[in-house]
Amino acid sequence: MAGLNQLKRIGIFGGTFDPPHLGHLILASEAAFQLELGTVFWVLTKNPPHKLRRQITPVEIRIELLKAAISQDRRFMLSRVEIDRPPPHFAVDTLHMLQASQPNANLVYLMGGDSLHELPTWHDPNGIIKICAFIGVMRRSGGAADLEALEAKLPGIRNKIRWVETPIIDISSSLVRQKVCQGTPYCYYVPPAVAELVEKYHLYLDSNE
Repeated sequence: MAGLNQLKRIGIFGGTFDPPHLGHLILASEAAFQLELGTVFWVLTKNPPHKLRRQITPVEIRIELLKAAISQDRRFMLSRVEIDRPPPHFAVDTLHMLQASQPNANLVYLMGGDSLHELPTWHDPNGIIKICAFIGVMRRSGGAADLEALEAKLPGIRNKIRWVETPIIDISSSLVRQKVCQGTPYCYYVPPAVAELVEKYHLYLDSNE
């Protein structure tokens, strides 16, 4: 039986990606390099429940934006696992579906430090810990997670965490949307192909942040 290090590693990077920006690409690239990921699946969330207060760009356009953003890196692939099935979209279910489609791979779930802090509130967090080979946590500003408190709530998580050292990237999708809406320069915050699509579809001109 193959050992953990002999199986290919696939990173799982989820988000709304409205729009995808250079910060997303830098974080995914650093995670792929530091955690030795052969592939990173970009899992586009169709209807994020925590963003119901604002209008989300139609999913087919976001698919086009994401494909344009990741097209230059052969390690990056769009996953439709949360697009082609009805909600609710729990991370643990997504991981089980991806593992079923990739039985000879170790899944590495990628998240920020803020998400790690909130992990105990997710649906079946113990299931997430169990199915993942590692949880890649990207260090960001705002303080370190309390691993002792997390371990008390989610036994075994300490041994699954792998830190990904990344630069502090003060770019967000909301910032890009705001800049487009205000008519201020944004083109260097996103890949050129994404900027072209933003102009083509006249996106984010009416921001409702």
